[in-house]
Amino acid sequence: MIRRKPDRDKPWTLAAEGLVLAVRLTPKGGRDAIDGVEQLADGRSVLKVRVRAAATEGAANAALIKVIAAALDTAPRNVSLTAGITARIKRIKVAGDGAALAATLGGVVAPRMGIGRP
Repeated sequence: MIRRKPDRDKPWTLAAEGLVLAVRLTPKGGRDAIDGVEQLADGRSVLKVRVRAAATEGAANAALIKVIAAALDTAPRNVSLTAGITARIKRIKVAGDGAALAATLGGVVAPRMGIGRP
């Protein structure tokens, strides 16, 4: 697997087979949504995602996969949880054209971050 050097400001990394995302999940968050990007204390950036589902029996993880798939306009089968099954910080792999997926995700998080606003 070929990985490019991660950009500390973006919670995603291009990979040969798609895109790898760092996500901070908030279960029982009241709604299913991507809330933007957050910087952790160690300097890493994560995509903030909240879901209505509780963190029981994988319900929150399943909801996370659906939110990411919908945001990237891809099928849920192309989204997989690769690390952090029981943790708040998770790693998600999205199969497909990494550059196109990154551009789409950038468009999703930019309005939430105030990017492009006067």
